[in-house]
Amino acid sequence: MTTTFITGANRSLGYETARRLIEAGYTVLIGARDPERGQAAADALGAGFVQIDVTDDASVAAAAAQVEAHQGGIDILINNAGILGTHNPADQITAADASEVFDVNVVGIVRVTRAFLPLLRKSAHPVIVNVSSGMGSFAATHAPERVEAKILAPLYTASKAAVTMLTTQYAKSWPEVKVNAADPGYTATDFNGHSGPQTVTEGTDAIVELATIGPDGPTGTFRDRHGEVAW
Repeated sequence: MTTTFITGANRSLGYETARRLIEAGYTVLIGARDPERGQAAADALGAGFVQIDVTDDASVAAAAAQVEAHQGGIDILINNAGILGTHNPADQITAADASEVFDVNVVGIVRVTRAFLPLLRKSAHPVIVNVSSGMGSFAATHAPERVEAKILAPLYTASKAAVTMLTTQYAKSWPEVKVNAADPGYTATDFNGHSGPQTVTEGTDAIVELATIGPDGPTGTFRDRHGEVAW
């Protein structure tokens, strides 16, 4: 049985990813910061629940220990947890604002990946999917016809650019692990007030595709539901 751990999975993209993988026969562990919401989501899906705050070293270590004690290891890690951060204009953004966004979106991935890497290495075919965004793509944010070029979110976009680069560096560092980044695209979720044109299922297409790649699948790539993304 293939075991998947997903952070930030009690709603939206993480929840839909969990639903689809469970439907495909995978064992899924939902990671969430809020115990009540996380457990409720897990119960609704038939998943396991692991409490985790990706901004807290002790919480991440405890989550990894819990998974090791009960599952022994995992095959797939999906780093999905993320925040948009402040809506303030660029000239009002503070260092504290930046620290908050990067601590969740980038440093959180480093924390979780380091803690869960020993569990992944027990798998014959370990896979990591980092949920990035076309908002972090230089190509997309400079193409006038694309929605990414019309939105100003300095910290979120910068953090997602960092996620994609971190992904490629991890892929080079660990040839035995498939490490890829997924761009969900502009999807109707709580994150954007359900304003996106894509359904949440369409938004998880790239995540699910990359999570379920075979041993000969890609590594170090950045993909959306249509293929590789220029960045």
